[in-house]
Amino acid sequence: MVVLSGAGVSTDSGIPDYRSPESLARVRRPLHGPEFVRNPAVRRRYWARSMVGWERFRQARPCRAHHAIAELEVAGLVVGVITQNVDRLHHAAGSRNVIELHGALAETVCLECGAIETRDGVQSRLLALNPSWSRETSPIAPDGDADLPDHLIDGFVTPACLRCSGVLKPNVVFFGHNVPRPVVDQAFAQVDDAEALLVTGTSLAVFSGYRFLVRAAERKIPIAIVNRGPVRGEERATLKVEASISETLAALAKRVVPAHS
Repeated sequence: MVVLSGAGVSTDSGIPDYRSPESLARVRRPLHGPEFVRNPAVRRRYWARSMVGWERFRQARPCRAHHAIAELEVAGLVVGVITQNVDRLHHAAGSRNVIELHGALAETVCLECGAIETRDGVQSRLLALNPSWSRETSPIAPDGDADLPDHLIDGFVTPACLRCSGVLKPNVVFFGHNVPRPVVDQAFAQVDDAEALLVTGTSLAVFSGYRFLVRAAERKIPIAIVNRGPVRGEERATLKVEASISETLAALAKRVVPAHS
């Protein structure tokens, strides 16, 4: 099978999602890519929040769900992972065939020349550019940044590309931008080669993930869903389990992976 994973897989690693009841209770508008590109104030706010949130985000470690998926891949039961997450925790758990639909926060990209720089490298420059700026503790947010009051952001200095001094953005697909076509095609190919689809940790409210459930349904292969709460297209699934993702996937791995026998 191929796994389609979302933010709910990483909540046990301490990274919040967007659509759980707890997340919906927070009044927070996701960052939109077009605003980031055209508005320096939006970029300043993002990088200020990101400087605060990055250290905690990068310290997140894979949970039982990530490890279970990696074990299923090693056992030959999972042929690949298509993830909507930007935390690289599937890689950290040992998954090898991972398609990152929305990129990864571990990298930044220059909007002018396309140069890639590690987020850790940008963090060092952010700290040097803003040595006296307040870095008070704030709750981590789904984008890997942190919620900060606007008055703290005034005067924050944003980083520039080391190669051309252009505008840097995290190498992720923000709301309002499209997943690159080669990435979509690669993910479709995984679904087309699979005998089943496992959807976990996502409501599939965003089309970028939902299209793969549609593709699996069109192919008439079994679809299993492990998620608490409604999932778009769940009426097409063969099976839906409303339970803890970590507990369910860990139990699955224990049942079917020979190493657990």
